[in-house]
Amino acid sequence: MLEAHMTGTPFLSSVVLLLLPVCTWGQSATVTAAGLPAGNGRDIAAARCVSCHDASRLVTPGYTPAGWQDVIERMTKLGVVLSPAERPALLGYLARSFPPQPKPSANIVRGSAQVSFHEWSVATPGAFPHDPLATTDGAIWYTGQRASVLGRIDPRTGAIQEYPTSVPDSGPHGLTADAEGHIWFTANSAAYIGRLDPGTGQITRYAMPDPRARDPHSLVLDRSGVLWFTVQGANMVGRLDPRTGEVRLIEVPTAHALPYGIAVSSSGVPYFVEFGSNRIASIDPRTLTIREQVLPEPGARPRRLAIDSHDVIWYTDYARGFLGRFDPASGAAREWPSPGGPDSQPYGIAVLDDILWYSESGVRPNTLVRFDPKSNAFQSWPIPSGGGTVRNMMATSDGRGLVLAESGVGKLARADIH
Repeated sequence: MLEAHMTGTPFLSSVVLLLLPVCTWGQSATVTAAGLPAGNGRDIAAARCVSCHDASRLVTPGYTPAGWQDVIERMTKLGVVLSPAERPALLGYLARSFPPQPKPSANIVRGSAQVSFHEWSVATPGAFPHDPLATTDGAIWYTGQRASVLGRIDPRTGAIQEYPTSVPDSGPHGLTADAEGHIWFTANSAAYIGRLDPGTGQITRYAMPDPRARDPHSLVLDRSGVLWFTVQGANMVGRLDPRTGEVRLIEVPTAHALPYGIAVSSSGVPYFVEFGSNRIASIDPRTLTIREQVLPEPGARPRRLAIDSHDVIWYTDYARGFLGRFDPASGAAREWPSPGGPDSQPYGIAVLDDILWYSESGVRPNTLVRFDPKSNAFQSWPIPSGGGTVRNMMATSDGRGLVLAESGVGKLARADIH
């Protein structure tokens, strides 16, 4: 069932999102081209890449020609339509207009906490580990997005086992585990949610009931075993009941909100952040009504979130380089500039004993950052391999560490806290 209506104004938060599927409510090529650099291929970019967005708001880390080719290939799988003649023209335009930009150096803040890192390379080179998962048996799982595999690492032996998805090019993205040990994932490129039985290798697929919901993104299980998830490009959130297999989709009220990270409070309320707006939203578990709450800073773009023991929401403001705090009970919001500065691109985030941990993905090398809300003190560590963009992290079940997916360098890491 679909509920609510799309309203609001367009926004594009990152050049990685430049090639989102063309929207039926998009602007004309003339309007969108006004914010793009001149050159051959500009009209194609306007018509195919930013018809949903305000091109003047692009954040451009940039790519090499090979990197832009990879972006185009991935986004055509999500619905962008390009003719054979348009592809080379668009590739040349993007490579010329948005070349790679150097990342700022990391700012390492010293402190008394101690962290040690252990890293493992994934089994398939180029698999692009997107999300990590620490399971109760001590294993570390990952989604190999570009190889369409799920991987399991045994940290005691270093042994790695990969499970290919039953649908090729599924683009596995988000990752979680249920009480029975099944591994759940979002098929970001194939419009389904999958459940892997590690014992048999069998995958059960739950298809999206609406053709627009082609890109399931992040997911979380509540205490009753119900799965909640975001569908970023389709501007939806969803609920999957494993007992019945029913999938319900709800449209986010704000248009182009880009629902991203999602978490569940201690009272069972799912919260998600809107990467395309300055909003945090909740879902009523009974009625599926979405309530959006606006952050004070118009330019805030929360990407992922974590919820502490007081049900206070912490989020990474990727666009502005801030760590944010939002209390749903009072509506009070506060933010702190990240040590790496406005271009640090805070991303993955987790909470351990009400201490916040998150990654800075926009600095060289990526950093692991610790923030103590009681003292307002930061501390940070460089990630040994560089990180190559740490998109997500989570706490281990014993509460002694964190697992991180290092997409750009093809590694998984465990950070042990001493």
